[in-house]
Amino acid sequence: MMETPYLLVFKDDVTELDRILLGCALFLAACGVLCVFSAGAGRMGRGWDFALRQSLWLAAGGLAMFFMVGVGYRRLLDAAYPIYGLTLFLLFLTVLLAPRIKGAQSWLSLGFFRFQPSEFAKISLILMLSKWLSRYPPLNLGAFLGGLGVAIPAVVLVLAQPDTGSALVYLVITFGMLFIAGTPLRYLGTLMGLGVVSAPFLWFCLKEYQKLRLLVFLDPMRDPLGAGYNVIQSRIAVGSGGFWGKGFMMGMQSKLRFLPEPHTDFIFSVYSEEFGFLGTSILLVLFGLLFSRIAAAGLRSRDRRCKIMAAGIAVWIWFQMFESIGMSIGLMPVTGLPLPFLSYGGSALLSVFVALGLVGSVYIDSAKRFHF
Repeated sequence: MMETPYLLVFKDDVTELDRILLGCALFLAACGVLCVFSAGAGRMGRGWDFALRQSLWLAAGGLAMFFMVGVGYRRLLDAAYPIYGLTLFLLFLTVLLAPRIKGAQSWLSLGFFRFQPSEFAKISLILMLSKWLSRYPPLNLGAFLGGLGVAIPAVVLVLAQPDTGSALVYLVITFGMLFIAGTPLRYLGTLMGLGVVSAPFLWFCLKEYQKLRLLVFLDPMRDPLGAGYNVIQSRIAVGSGGFWGKGFMMGMQSKLRFLPEPHTDFIFSVYSEEFGFLGTSILLVLFGLLFSRIAAAGLRSRDRRCKIMAAGIAVWIWFQMFESIGMSIGLMPVTGLPLPFLSYGGSALLSVFVALGLVGSVYIDSAKRFHF
């Protein structure tokens, strides 16, 4: 059977993928499967179930990544407006129809398939801002406010769920992309100043559990058996790993159920307890390599949209990594944001691999034009 020209081009594209980027992503995701299995082993013996599901999502993520490479970033940027409109519609349906789970409406169910639209909205927001900021560079106040206006609908709809963590990710992505797009520092500085000034007033808009999270971030012993319990147990798990770690499946905080939500929110604590400071250092090096390859893909491209898009993806993954690790060691408030590649969850894992597919498409496209 003869292969179609498209399949031949697709095979060529796959062989030109950034192997360092792909290797880092797969290794981190494999670590996630192991940690999810270990964390689940002490939670009603569901380790195999969690690991199998995470492995299936990892396989789906890999296929999605290669599919995005085949489609190419140009087609997706051309369709950025309808894609963003569709995700806004899904976010609206989530607020309208989704069941409330643990105080938030974050999941939509389509028969047997359940997903979290806010995860995929991060990709559509990045596509939308990449196209918008390239067409309307934020060099003056009007264009700057226009860029902010693009992100506001997504932020408002996610806050309505309420999902403060994801809304914060959208704002950080927008800020980072505006900066890379060339926004004058006086505009960004003013925006940060307004955020600081309005913080005391925003306090009164928070729900009681959100206020308590911030209070126990400042002093976990304020409520050691309630809101501060998660942070205290997480810090114990991280510290008990020492330099070498206790070994795979040997972490007691998750096995004895002291550590809440070990397979999702506090997966880093499970990893740190079992693999120690040495394993954590390797993990951070892998994340650093991943960020460097995403940045390299953007820098080597001559398409302004690609530079902005790569910045948005790097900022997204970096901020979630920083926040998730920070809340596990008590340096950041608890927001429930997943640790990319490691935390259990199909929507989060799939969306990150889709984003890496965009990066891979940029890398391959620039490689065809010139070589370093």
